Amino acid sequence: MLVRASWALRGFPRGLRLTAKRRGLSGGADGRGAAADCFPLDRALLRLQGQETGPFLQGLLTNDVTRLLGAGGASEAPRAQYAHLLNVQGRCLYDVILYRIHESSQEETHILLECDAAVLDSLQKHLKVYKIRRKVNITPCHDLALWAVIPKVPSKEVSPELQQYTGKVVVATSDPRVDVMGWRLITSQGTNPVEIVPGSKIGNIEDYHRHRYKQGIPEGIKDLPTGVALPLESNLAYMNGISFTKGCYIGQELTARTHHMGVIRKRLLPIQLAVAEPFERIPEGAEIVTESGKSAGKYRAGREELGIALLRLANINEPLHLKLSGGATVNLTTSVPKWWPKPTNA
Repeated sequence: MLVRASWALRGFPRGLRLTAKRRGLSGGADGRGAAADCFPLDRALLRLQGQETGPFLQGLLTNDVTRLLGAGGASEAPRAQYAHLLNVQGRCLYDVILYRIHESSQEETHILLECDAAVLDSLQKHLKVYKIRRKVNITPCHDLALWAVIPKVPSKEVSPELQQYTGKVVVATSDPRVDVMGWRLITSQGTNPVEIVPGSKIGNIEDYHRHRYKQGIPEGIKDLPTGVALPLESNLAYMNGISFTKGCYIGQELTARTHHMGVIRKRLLPIQLAVAEPFERIPEGAEIVTESGKSAGKYRAGREELGIALLRLANINEPLHLKLSGGATVNLTTSVPKWWPKPTNA
């Protein structure tokens, strides 16, 4: 494996560490019941390494990569960072999470970049288009596996015992978007996370997506259609995915203008259908209407009765209906996620 893991364990999220009484994620002192679910994600990783990796990404991503890399010797630099890559019209191309890799033996910047597995090849090609002559190597990481860890009850107990997993854990960090998404765990292929996260079990990936939709968290091209989704309507600012003080990047002009105008009339919101509907009955981009038939937004994606939709904020407290194939409709309700900052029009 190309990356050693000892550095990562020093920054392991507190709730993932094992205590002498095995209470960190064990569901209590008696250890009854799994207190965390580990979900194998359908996401892929690219490794970016080289002297000019930081400036290269800084000109492409919505977030300030210098913060991730500890600009100015900052001791509290984040271990992970959420961001979007936009097209020149300011619409989302790819949603990504960056992971900082630092080893004492390395002088070059080393970053792992997470993306939807379905767009791995196109993202790699996109990056190489803008690479030109920069000293940056971009390679897929087929030797690594990515997991989401969702704890039932957060724990603050700490222990250094996870040092025994050096060589298996590459990255372990809080999800940089919102606390309700738990942690991200990157391991070598074939590693069983249950052996690393005490008191955990392997979860069904459908439950992970239902959790996301219940919280209103978009992820991947189904939720954020390429060339369609706008970053601020997709709550990028709410999920710590954008800097309004960094220098220029592709797609910045429309995004900055929208932010400074201070008016965002539509946002992605979690929705719940009155009855669970099979995917084939919900057309792509299905319209959501008010009681009077006025358009209130569009459905994006979901699992059974849970999903997310781009809705006009002025209509979210009204009775709403989702149009299905064949002219049928189903009632739905929506809610403002508790993790959203206030006021919601910021």
